[in-house]
Amino acid sequence: MPKRVLITGGAGFIGSLADLLLREGFEVRILDNLTPQVHGPSVQRPVYLDAEAELIVGDVRNPDDVARSLQNVDAVVHLAACVGVGQSMYNIVSYVDVNEIGTAVLLEALAKNPVQRLVVASSMSLYGEGLSRKSTGEIVAPEDRSLAQLRRGAWELEDEEGAPLTPLPTPEHKQPSLSSVYALNKYAQERLCLIAGKAYDIPTVALRFFNVFGPRQALSNPYTGVLAIFAARYLNGRPPLIFEDGHQQRDFVHVLDVAQACLLALTTSRATGRAFNVGSGQQRTVLSIAEDLAQVLGCSHITPHVLGKYRAGDIRHCFADIAQSRAELGFVPRVDFRAGLEELAEWLSEQVAEDGIERAAAELESRGLVA
Repeated sequence: MPKRVLITGGAGFIGSLADLLLREGFEVRILDNLTPQVHGPSVQRPVYLDAEAELIVGDVRNPDDVARSLQNVDAVVHLAACVGVGQSMYNIVSYVDVNEIGTAVLLEALAKNPVQRLVVASSMSLYGEGLSRKSTGEIVAPEDRSLAQLRRGAWELEDEEGAPLTPLPTPEHKQPSLSSVYALNKYAQERLCLIAGKAYDIPTVALRFFNVFGPRQALSNPYTGVLAIFAARYLNGRPPLIFEDGHQQRDFVHVLDVAQACLLALTTSRATGRAFNVGSGQQRTVLSIAEDLAQVLGCSHITPHVLGKYRAGDIRHCFADIAQSRAELGFVPRVDFRAGLEELAEWLSEQVAEDGIERAAAELESRGLVA
């Protein structure tokens, strides 16, 4: 079993994994560039990082930084990435550079110095639309909604005859349907790692994270997870901005459950060379989670603003089938959604959030990415 683990991007939100690994007796090293969009302008070690976690401030695209970080390491959890569908649609060079070139740099270093295990953070984004069922009972992978459909505000998925489709949990065997630059990046990261892992005999596991939430999420980053974006709005006395009609369905999984999945992927002897869903196995509408968050924050008087507009790269419904993760990784999500929200609210009470969502939305609209 590996004893010293490198977490790329480990000073960020899902870097909560470092705390779990330290409690389990691992040594932890983190490589992170402390990007201002996530960490603010100070470029200082985050106060929440455990003192026992070694931090190397560097860039996953820099071969020297990567080589230094890999010295005497037994395993790698590769979290480093630019995140967010919306921003990926216009910061294309940056997203490809960090997410794909950064992964390639890491893998070239690992080819020279293989480790006992590699875990890569993939994403539900690569599925595009989740599986659906026709009225006849046939299970299908829906086509992307047409621009004509979206412009008339017909948000729901339809079959080829215009009949509505019923969304279903999405298993790992659904073929990818890449609807955004970010989705393409994450699929590339996943496949690069699995290909290199097989070639260089590095047992590799890809984890397809669904919508992760919890403490330490970057509240001032308008391209981060939707719950953090909504929280920043509420904390500034403003309504969350919700695209389409708010009834799109997602799977929200707590960051501690995600950390547990990473630990299982590091330590489970089987199931390497494959990808696994990491979600709660439950679906919720975006509008309902905005309302739930308002309740726990004491902001029920603020009504979400449903825009009735479409954002390029977004999909309608996608939530996880976690049967394979339960059976082969032993992954069982434990954090109740409501309890997780209340914990998030407690953490938020001590935070200052800069609300940049209107600026981000205006940026998308100016580029023709909102219809």
